[in-house]
Amino acid sequence: MLDLSLAFTSAFERPPARPARRPSRRPSGGPFRVLIATDAWRPQVNGVVRTLEGLVAEAPKLGAEITILGPDRFASAPMPGYPDIRLAAPSPRAIAAAIESARPDAIHIATEGPVGFMTRRHCIRRGLPFTTCYHTRFPEYLAARVPVPLAWSYAAMRRFHAPAVATMAATPALARELGTRGFGRLVLWTRGVDVPTFAAGRPGMLRFPGPIFLCVARLAVEKNIEAFLALNLPGSKVVVGDGPARAELEARFPDAHFLGMLSGCELADAYASADVFVFPSRTDTFGLVMLEALAAGTPVAAFPVTGPRDVLGSSGCGALDEDLRRAALAALSIPRDRCRAHAQRATMAESCRSFLENVSLAAL
Repeated sequence: MLDLSLAFTSAFERPPARPARRPSRRPSGGPFRVLIATDAWRPQVNGVVRTLEGLVAEAPKLGAEITILGPDRFASAPMPGYPDIRLAAPSPRAIAAAIESARPDAIHIATEGPVGFMTRRHCIRRGLPFTTCYHTRFPEYLAARVPVPLAWSYAAMRRFHAPAVATMAATPALARELGTRGFGRLVLWTRGVDVPTFAAGRPGMLRFPGPIFLCVARLAVEKNIEAFLALNLPGSKVVVGDGPARAELEARFPDAHFLGMLSGCELADAYASADVFVFPSRTDTFGLVMLEALAAGTPVAAFPVTGPRDVLGSSGCGALDEDLRRAALAALSIPRDRCRAHAQRATMAESCRSFLENVSLAAL
């Protein structure tokens, strides 16, 4: 995995020379300690949180230990437009104390929010190397709400990630796109899901007229849920998830079934009970929910954009079309065994191994 990441980096810009390696504070034979600074953490439910939870669980099996420096450690306030998400207000002293207490061998900044920004500030002032990841298309999300030019937002994103030894991207397509936007020192971080949990999903647990078309997402404007709900499809349309747009979507599409937030076995059952998983987003950097659906044997219908193209590749596990209805109907004929086989390779163990190889580039 590391060789692939470094080979891809060379197509853009090599990381600068690393600072002189400090004597390790890790006891001989002890775990490789990684601190992840993130503004996305429990009780939030989204792809970033699920990815980080998977890393925390898998790291000990690979001789590593991950500490989460999240918003739950600090005073916070509701995020405008997302009252269920709270924005932390960490002080420089609190960030410094948290990092010193964790005694990390490597520091990774997962998000561009207050916790991520203050950790970045601390690392730059102390001369500590760190890695980052481009998880979320904030420029597009912001533009969907307020008239801010994408060029301005991407300039801010470039500035945030520029000091990192490496910036991780989930797919080669996303990394190429970021490269054209001026991002440097890009490396690949493969994504994975809890395949056994989703493979164990029980069919027939959604008792709606078939065929069942399922969408799992945060219910917000950037997820483009209305593109799914407006489709003229046979059977039933089912939505799993919550968010600021839920009340409006329920009012506009009374024939759809909104199940709210599901997790674990209940979510696996929903995937396994659907005939097609419809992914209407045009802005996701990846889309873990597609891997979860495939692990349950459910084919995917989506627009032919970054994310779906990378997850599905040439597997034949989904249908991509600018006509989302046509894609959804075409996906009905895809064998479920093919989907399960494709997802078997996208494990959290492989994702964690890829992540640890990347953060080792910035070992203290």
